[in-house]
Amino acid sequence: MKNAREFVWPLIGFVAVIVSGYLLYRELRDISFVTVWASLAAIPPQRYLFAGLSTLVAYAALAWYDRIALLHLGVHHISWLFVSVCSFTTYALSHNIGASVFSGALVRYRAYTSKGLAAPQVAVLVALCSFTFGLGTILLGGLVLTIKPDLLSRLEGAGLHNWLTNPTAARVLGLALLGFVALYVVGSLLHLKPITIFKFRLDYPRPAVMVRQLVAAPLELLGAAGIIYFALPAHLEPSFLTVLAVFLASFSAALASHAPGGLGVFEIIFITAMPDIPKPDVLAALLIFRFFYLLIPFMMALVVVLLFERARLAHSWRDRMGPATSPPPPGTPGPPV
Repeated sequence: MKNAREFVWPLIGFVAVIVSGYLLYRELRDISFVTVWASLAAIPPQRYLFAGLSTLVAYAALAWYDRIALLHLGVHHISWLFVSVCSFTTYALSHNIGASVFSGALVRYRAYTSKGLAAPQVAVLVALCSFTFGLGTILLGGLVLTIKPDLLSRLEGAGLHNWLTNPTAARVLGLALLGFVALYVVGSLLHLKPITIFKFRLDYPRPAVMVRQLVAAPLELLGAAGIIYFALPAHLEPSFLTVLAVFLASFSAALASHAPGGLGVFEIIFITAMPDIPKPDVLAALLIFRFFYLLIPFMMALVVVLLFERARLAHSWRDRMGPATSPPPPGTPGPPV
């Protein structure tokens, strides 16, 4: 069964790419490259700068995920620089490749075991980082749906059920999401016993860890959504809250699809949910998002992985060869016969 699951998720991702790619082709077949290029050229330089700064905010918050998990484990000897590089590499690879050999677990295992962490500790770190991201999505999603429940109506064209696009139902869903976050906060403050759901066990972290989670996770999502927000036309852009809501829905669907980089899934939902903005402008903003948030970090992460593995290989080779023995200087008498 385990081997079957290893093939099922990549297959699901492949099917998601095919289906969403076809839908995206139908949506964009009348758009020429020239119009998209014109939309990219029309973006002022300062907005490119703001999009770049938003990327830095997002990846700085992702590095904070790892630091929070290490704090939960009581590990303090690993430097911020190492944690930041490890986190950056992990997310840059997993965001682009998806559920593959370069998963967050494998990259973090290779990195953190070199710093003395045991495999169970790395497993807890990976799980807590994933939960922190999920917590941020739930928190922001709950806030958006509670404040502006009519935003889900934008997703009617994406095949969302009518009852979900109803403002009352959306607000109830938002309050339920916030209720989950509130229960998590209370469980941490009162040191409640762990919750076990099937094979998943949730240990409430200390309040100091919980508070950091509630700051870091939304910060990462706000930074990622900010890339698209600043890339949209200044005179046509909707409110940041609208962009954030559409981003949360698109990004969550892309992750759930297991498509590499959410390719096609992310774009089709985002474009469908932005009917009030010309499609070339939305597509240009999404291209900038992929370039800043996915492609540039991915290329940098490949270099980091190559350098890290090269250093590990050199270290292993030195250990295998043992201490080097230098030849005796000239004129030194040999051993007695």
